[in-house]
Amino acid sequence: MRRSELGSLGTKRSTSRVVKPFLNEEEYKRTEDIVKKFENGIGKELHQKLLERAKTRRNWLEDWWLNVAYLDLRISTQIHCNMGGPGPFIEHCWPPKEGTQIERASINLWHTLKFWDLLRAEKVAIERSGDAVLDMNQFRMLFCTCKIPGVTRDSIGSYFKTETEGECPSHLIVLCRGRVFAFDAIHEGNMVTPPEIFRQLTYIQKRCHSEPDGPGLAALTSNERTKWAELREYLIDLDPKNLTHLEKIQRSLFVVCLDDSSPHATPEDYTEITRLGLTGDPTVRWGDKAYNSIFFSNGVCSAFCDHAPFDAMALITMLAYVEKKIIESEGKWKGSDKVRDIPWPEELVFTVDQKIISEIGRAKELYYKKVSDLQLVHYAFTSFGKALIRKKKLHPDTFVQLALQLAYYKCHGRPGCCYETAMTRRFYHGRTETIRSCTMEAVEWCKSMLDPSASNYERLQLMHEAFAKHNKMRKECENGKGFDRHLLGLLLIAQEQGLPVPELYVDNAFTASGGGGNFVLSTSLTGYTRLSGSALPMVNHGYGFFYSIRDDRILITCSSWKSCPETDAEVLCRTVFQCFQDMLQLTVAAQL
Repeated sequence: MRRSELGSLGTKRSTSRVVKPFLNEEEYKRTEDIVKKFENGIGKELHQKLLERAKTRRNWLEDWWLNVAYLDLRISTQIHCNMGGPGPFIEHCWPPKEGTQIERASINLWHTLKFWDLLRAEKVAIERSGDAVLDMNQFRMLFCTCKIPGVTRDSIGSYFKTETEGECPSHLIVLCRGRVFAFDAIHEGNMVTPPEIFRQLTYIQKRCHSEPDGPGLAALTSNERTKWAELREYLIDLDPKNLTHLEKIQRSLFVVCLDDSSPHATPEDYTEITRLGLTGDPTVRWGDKAYNSIFFSNGVCSAFCDHAPFDAMALITMLAYVEKKIIESEGKWKGSDKVRDIPWPEELVFTVDQKIISEIGRAKELYYKKVSDLQLVHYAFTSFGKALIRKKKLHPDTFVQLALQLAYYKCHGRPGCCYETAMTRRFYHGRTETIRSCTMEAVEWCKSMLDPSASNYERLQLMHEAFAKHNKMRKECENGKGFDRHLLGLLLIAQEQGLPVPELYVDNAFTASGGGGNFVLSTSLTGYTRLSGSALPMVNHGYGFFYSIRDDRILITCSSWKSCPETDAEVLCRTVFQCFQDMLQLTVAAQL
């Protein structure tokens, strides 16, 4: 696996290119001077220091990125950073149906455990992008992984081991009606079967439905990080048994969430499952756990994950495996119904006092106040998809990104600084780089689309230029030639050396173009499968925009905050759908 590479100090070219759409001539001139000064002065010195760092590490960014992007954050990461998405089973084997929750959960969980088994045996196929082999390290983090809150910085506890590395925790945690249960997925050396999982989950559900609700301790994970870290310490001081329970949750394979909601869902409208998956009942989600598998009362399901240990594509690979197996078995268990005499689930009963009970109440209140401000839609555009876009010799991902640029321009009358995730897994422990989709080429094309005097031929030419630019940027980013992570590295090395923050980073152009986590459009392609997912907007006046592209349709999840009067997720999503049609029409009209 290639070492993570560090490009040359091409700041001037890169910065000028990405800030231009957001500045007037005078501002642009000023920024160019700042960039020039940076490149010939402190930037050169910082770049040398970064090269020194890169010599001693196979990935110069890895620990920095984990800390800055995730572990140093003090906001509620459960709300602002976690990611999730609905299971697509409603489209084939499992339409919404009351009374199926436990049966479907048992089958789904069994296939997930089989994937864990493959991973332990190192039999999961190595992924590739074209000829390039992709780093598989993130897959270790899917199981037995949990974020642990710290007063100033969180940490990640990862307890997964392959068979050759040794013993690996094999228990599951189940959250139901404010209570916490655990049971082992292995009994006498063999994995539990769906009928055995069914027995365990039924036991938990019956107890929870016939006895009072538990305290809902999981809601504390939705707190701001320092607050949660302090409460966790308080819990441990209250009773050492609480630490044993917390560690049992941290080490578990993953968390199973039995949720009483029954979200409406159709293949064309996943809005409610997605919304509840991301922002549902906080007493049945462990916000710090790498993977929460949520099963709703009507048999639909969702995934909910902490983003720190891995990016969405590792999760999607696992979920695609599970979906494939469920389709192959027509959503049924076709093996033996025999149930061994396995130990019943154990309830983890935390010692709580009045302070903890009132803090749980406070956490829930803050959580519901924040998530009630969320506007989220998850719709399918069904007129066409990848097949037709490819037929037009256009890249499907770029097609969606340019439609989004045009839609934002139509809705807001200005360009929208945009973050698109590029995967850097061609490199050792690679994660992501930023593709800045709002290029001058995209802006010129958007203007032509809104200019009644522009001809279709002219518009098509500009569209092809915008496509070429975006495709070139994607390739650069995937090959370690991006610009945002490099800029971050230069800033962090300055901070490490106790140097003042260079002027480049406090220039208005840096923020206006999205730098420092200020992207108005936070976007990602979640691949070309039936699986889709999302996270929430990066800034208060922004959008979260996530999409999966299939042969015959494009699914979009778009979110915004209701408290921002100028954003509207529903309107932006519908406008993007219209822009898809406009772009297709353009390719037809220009040929006439």
